[in-house]
Formats: sequence, C-alpha cells, structure tokens
Amino acid sequence: MKTGLLTLSFIIFSSCYHAQIKPEPKVESGVSYELAQFRKSTLSDIKYELDLDIPESKTDRISGTENLIFNYKKQNTAPLQIDFKETSASLLSVTVNGQAIKPVLENEHILIDQKYLKSERNQITFKFLAGNSALNRRDGYLYTLFVPDRARTMFPCFDQPNLKANYSLTLTIPEKWNAMANGVLKETTVKQGGKKMSFAQSDLLPTYLFSFAAGDFKHFKEKIGLQDVGMLYRETDTIKIKNSMDSIYNLYRSSLAYYEKWTGIPHPFQKHGLVVVPDFQFGGMEHPGAILFQNSTLFLDKNATQSQLNNRSNLLAHEVAHLWFGDMVTMDWFNDVWTKEVFANFMADKSTGASSDKSVYDLKFLTTHFPAAYSVDRTIGANPIRQVLDNLQNAGMMYGPIIYNKAPIMMRQLELLIGEDNFRKGVSEYLRKYAYSNATWPDLITILDNQTSEDLQSWNKVWVNEPGRPVIDYTIKYKGNKIENFKISQYPEHGNAQKLWPQEFQVSLFYPDKIEKVDVKLSEKQQDIPELKGKPKPLFVLQNSSGIGYGVFKVDKDLMRSFSLIKDPVGRASAYISLYENMLGGSGIAPQKLLHFFAGQLQKESTELNLRLITGYISGIYWGFLSESTRNKESESLENIVWDALQKQAAVNNKKNLFDCYQGIFQSKKAYDNLYTIWKSQTAPQGVTLNDEDFTSLALALSLRNNNNNDLLQEQLTRIKNPDRINRFKIIMKAASSDRQIRDEFFNSLAEKQNRSNESAVGSALGYLHHPLRQQTSVNYLPKSLELLQEIQKTGDIFFPDNWLRSTFSSYQNPEALTVVDQFIQKNPDYNSILKNKILQATENLRRAQKLVK
Repeated sequence: MKTGLLTLSFIIFSSCYHAQIKPEPKVESGVSYELAQFRKSTLSDIKYELDLDIPESKTDRISGTENLIFNYKKQNTAPLQIDFKETSASLLSVTVNGQAIKPVLENEHILIDQKYLKSERNQITFKFLAGNSALNRRDGYLYTLFVPDRARTMFPCFDQPNLKANYSLTLTIPEKWNAMANGVLKETTVKQGGKKMSFAQSDLLPTYLFSFAAGDFKHFKEKIGLQDVGMLYRETDTIKIKNSMDSIYNLYRSSLAYYEKWTGIPHPFQKHGLVVVPDFQFGGMEHPGAILFQNSTLFLDKNATQSQLNNRSNLLAHEVAHLWFGDMVTMDWFNDVWTKEVFANFMADKSTGASSDKSVYDLKFLTTHFPAAYSVDRTIGANPIRQVLDNLQNAGMMYGPIIYNKAPIMMRQLELLIGEDNFRKGVSEYLRKYAYSNATWPDLITILDNQTSEDLQSWNKVWVNEPGRPVIDYTIKYKGNKIENFKISQYPEHGNAQKLWPQEFQVSLFYPDKIEKVDVKLSEKQQDIPELKGKPKPLFVLQNSSGIGYGVFKVDKDLMRSFSLIKDPVGRASAYISLYENMLGGSGIAPQKLLHFFAGQLQKESTELNLRLITGYISGIYWGFLSESTRNKESESLENIVWDALQKQAAVNNKKNLFDCYQGIFQSKKAYDNLYTIWKSQTAPQGVTLNDEDFTSLALALSLRNNNNNDLLQEQLTRIKNPDRINRFKIIMKAASSDRQIRDEFFNSLAEKQNRSNESAVGSALGYLHHPLRQQTSVNYLPKSLELLQEIQKTGDIFFPDNWLRSTFSSYQNPEALTVVDQFIQKNPDYNSILKNKILQATENLRRAQKLVK
C-alpha cells in the first residue's frame, strides 16, 4: 500500500478541471466546464415537473409546461443561465417566483436576472414548445434520447451530469398509445380520445438519463421478484416474439442477480422497464425504469447464430450493469463518460461469463473487444481512453471503440495487476461512497491505490491517458537444439516515445506432441523469459496464446504452416487476429497470401466465433486490400471455396456464417444466378435457415450486381410486412438503386437534417452507396460527405459522426479517395481536433491500402 502518492498524472490531467471557478461565466453556446462548475456550486435540490401534450402526428409540435424548482446561492450579479437549445419562438412564457418576465434567450441559454431570484428556494415556470432534436419522432411513436447534452433541445434545464434532479412527468397522448418513463405509473385517465398518464417522481437522475417513450406500442409484463416489469415493443413477427420473451426476461433477471451479489448493493432504483425500439441508433440506453433496446438485437428467431445470442446477452447485461455504474454513480463530467461504459462492458462480460466455462468467456472477450479496439488504436488518429473536454456540446465525439472495447481490456489488465479480490473490494467501496452522486476516474484510482502496492501511476499514464498500442516482438538464441535465451521486447507502434505497457499474457511453444506454455508479466522494454531456457527448439512460437495481451504480437514465419497444431479455440482466435494485424503493418504477410490462408481454414474451423472472425477478415481483405484485377482473378475460386465449405460444415450456425460470407463477396454470374434463385424462390440452401431480414439483405446484395435492379427492389419491398422495416427499406433501396440519378438524389437529400433522422437506416444505406462495386461514381460524394461532418456532429446522436465516416470510407482503396481526405485536412488546419481524429480513424485502411494493394 502506498501513501501520499496520488498520481501526478491525474493531478496534471485534471488541473484544468479544478481551477478556481470564475465568478461570472460567459454566455456561450453549449455547456462549458466553467458554467457547469459555477452552477454546481450555486444550485442544489433540483426538481422538474413536466406536463407534455403529445399529438399523434410527428409533424405537430409538442407543447409543454414545466416547473423548475431549486435551491440557489446568490453570489454575484450575473444572470442565471438555464440551458435551452431552441429558438425564442419556442419559449412562450417565463414566470419566476410568481412574477411573469420577458423571456431572454441568448446563445442557447435562458437568462434569468438576479433581481427575480432569491437565496434558497426558487420556482421558475416555463410554457414552451418542445424541440424535436432528441425526441426521435417516428410514424406512430417517439422515444427520448438526451445523452450527452440533448435534454436542453427539448425543455429548459440544467443540462450537466453533476446536477442530479427528481423528475415528475405527465404525458397527454392519443388514447391508443402506451407510454413508459423513469417513474412508476401513478394514474391513467382517458378523456375525449386522449389519454393522460401521470408518473411518480423519479429517483435522482442527471438530465441525460431522464427519459420517456410513447406511441403505438404493445405492452408485455412479467414478474421480477414482487415487481411487475413492463416492456413496450413494436415487433410484429409472432415467432420471434414467442421465441424471445422468456430469454429476454431470464437474461435480465440473471444480470440483476449477478450485479447485486457482486456489488453487495440491491437494485438501486424504484422500478424496472424495457422499451424495444425499431431502428434504434444505439444498441441500448440505460435510462432507469425505461431502458431502451434495439429491436433487432433482442428479438431473435430459433435459428439465431451464437454471435446474435451473444450480442443479445451482452446488450442486456451491459444496460443492466449501468444501473450501478453510471446511473447510481455518475461521472462528474463527460470526460469520464468512459468510466460508465467500461464498467458496463467489463461487468457484462463477467455476468455473461459467470455461467460458462472460462475458455468460452475468454474467446468471447477476445473476439468481441480486441479487433474493435485495434480498429482505432492502430490509427494515427487514435485517442486516449480519458480525454479532455471543455464543453458538453463536444461530448458526443468522445464515444467509440476505445471507450467500449479498449477500456474493458485495460480494466481486465488492471484486475490482473492488483488481484481480483482487491479489485472487487475497491469497486464496491467506490459504489457505496458515491451512491446517487458523482465521481471521477481519479476518485476510483485513489480507492484502488489503497488496495495494492503496485505502481498505478505509470500504469494509468500509458493505459488510460495516452493513445496507442505496443508492438511486441521476441528473439530466440539456440545452443544446439535447445533454447539458450528467449527475450521479449516492446515499443510503441507509432512515434519514438519511450512507453511501456505493463501487462500479462502467455507465450506457447508448439511441438509435434506437446505445448510448452509460460505466463509473462511484461514490465520492461526488453525482458528475458528464463522459464524457457533449455527447452527444445519448437516448430513455432505463438505469442499471446491466451488472448489477454494487448498489442501487435509478431508472428512466427512457420505459424501458418503448422497451424493445425493449435487445438485451443482461444489460441486460434489470437493467432488469426495477430496474423491480420501483422498483415496491416506490412510485416511480410501479403494480403493475398493471408486471404488464401483464411479461406483454407473455412472447412477446418469448427468454432463459430472464430469462423465469424475469419469470414469478416476475408471480406475485409478481399474488398479493401486486393486490387480490382487481383480481386477479379480470385473471385470465382474464393466463391467456390466458401460454397464448398458451406456444404461441408456440420453446424447450422457455421453454415449461416458461410452463406453470409458468400453473399458478401460473390461477383460471378454463376454465383449471381445461384443466389437469385434462392431469393426468388425464398428457398434457402440445405442446412441454412433464412428469415425475412436475411432475404432483404440478399435482395440488396443482388441489387449491387444488377444494372437494372428496380424490379428486384420493388418486389422485395412488397414482401416486407412490418411497417417499421418497410420504412427502413425505403431509405436503403434508394442508395442501392442501379439508377445513378436516384443515388445522387438520395445523397443530396442528406444535406437536410430531417432526411438523416433515421440514423440507423442512413448508416446502412451509406454502406451500399459506397460499396466497392459502386465507387467509380460514389467517389464523387466524398468531398461533400466531409463538408457535412460538422453539421452532422451538431445535429446527430453520439455515434452518428463515426457511423457516417466509416459507412462512407471503410471500403475505399483508390488514391483518389485518399487525396480527397488529405486535401480536406490541409484546407481546414483549424478543424475540430476530435473530429479530425475521427476522419483519420475511419480512413486508416484507405491509407494503408496505398502500400498493401498490389
């Protein structure tokens, strides 16, 4: 245990956040850190009483009345700033402590003169028209999504995470609608075709967790303990509903039970509730009492793949974990938004892995997190886990795979470093100390620091406060046929800084009849592994055979030749990932050679998650790192290999993975005719089960290879029965059209905010618009795509800028596309640095392709 050594890096990193509060914060757009700290020091005991009248038509405005009640410490003459990102026409009246005043709206803030306020208790009443930006109004329903700072787009509020409040909500909605909110439903009255629903006061919540959903939803409920747990949903496939309900509630129950036991803290909120949304732009959102979930992830048929089942269990476990991590204990400022996400993902992995064998848990953790984390951390635009944030209007840009995927890897290494018991004790202390309040990452590290003698200072600096990953290599010296010295070295992938990543992983030596394994605790730039001295010369060496180490692990040149000796699925997954990362790094493995190796594994690889991993790599290499001429030469052979593997694989889910791979890479007329017959007859290949969404995906894949696809797309449209899926397909089919004019009109329409409102569908549509088979014309959309990015960041939800960029650029390899990117960056030297990094992240493969494509 160390005393008096709270990390210098934390102090330096946080210094800007703990500067003395200025007496009069500026009136500027967004919510600055300065304003947030000032309000935190002057406001307390906040309550919102909201009464909203929601018409059925999504084009009619929602009117509202709000009582904002709070205690206030008068400190100066500056006006009180209340956040409201709407026009002055939407602010109908303002009454302060019973006195009507003229509304003053400036730079997204309602300004309340000090003369109308008093020390201690105040009440401000607003009549307003709700802004639509965060209401997600669709045909027949709506749902709110206020993270990170979008509550202010709907109603006047103090929109910052460390001003928690209680919310009382009344909704007037069409009689046939249902609704759900954070609080328990108290009363429902029906009058003149309308329905008034009053909800009890919520628990203490930050504005980004206040939520409600209303619409033409079906209602379902089951018991959890003594409580009724309701679900609102719009799924119409009765088979999916019947097949999914028990699984959804059982997963929810098991997650609750696990977290209650692990933390020692009972479920911390007054109620449970689930809202399942079509085309939800996230996987889920953790609003207590009204958790939002993506429809396509939760409702599955009986033929769901293991990956789909894993996604559902992970999603439910992730959102339930947030009830403790993020909802009960909330970050003080959105620079620490990653803390709630890392705990949600890390604890979800623990929860879902608790009932499975360790190797199953390890494989799932490896294939879920590592490729996604590497997709950003390998780039020159990589960001650290913990970032500086000056204004909440930029908070949405902080999300991405580093938060969701690298951070859980980091947390697992931290747990290994200090020990599982110490880690659990420290986290439990943190939760109890800051329950229903706010905390920072340094607050947690301070507590964990008292649980260990390890040096968390240098560890935190490289893992949390800095971007990037190490390259980990090894050298072997032999004396005769024995190992005389085995040395491991590490260095940063980018730059020359002297950085070390303390971590644990395993090295395995493979022989014809055995495997020698050694656990490595890497803490130096170069490190001998004395346990291997004297061992016989192996056939090959596999670094990170346990799959828990992080970085680019150099691979043995004989690995692919003797790959069949790796019997452990985790070891194979780690090897697949290392081979791909080494290829991207230009370490002697040519893309075409690796494609052939992966294709050769398709019949041999029986583990579903590994097969899914390598089929993804095959598609990525095929479209991204082979020249068009090479691709055309490889095409028919690859199609035949995939189709043959589909016939020979025994497991149903493996057959489905291979069918998806075949559908993704085919180009020949023979393959087109084969797939067209399957689509037209709606008869799947033997052993493969296809549902309605699968046939929709197949129709879109065919349309990309059809120069006159209007009839095909129209026929597929008539087959779809679910109204929400019809609306989605109508968006995507424009992008997939063989008619360039229709594609041009679709892309040009995206300049208007209302045409981007269904972000999930637009993101998918962009993937078809910019498919490699369409890039000869779609490359012309790239300059405008970059020009729109800042507007998309301002008006869209948190994942949309990254989705926009990746759906646009991820499949390009031609130099013209890279020129567009480089010219845009050069012409905009003062461009927002976080958005610039997003561009660099999304175009990294395009940049690497210039060296790798032959």
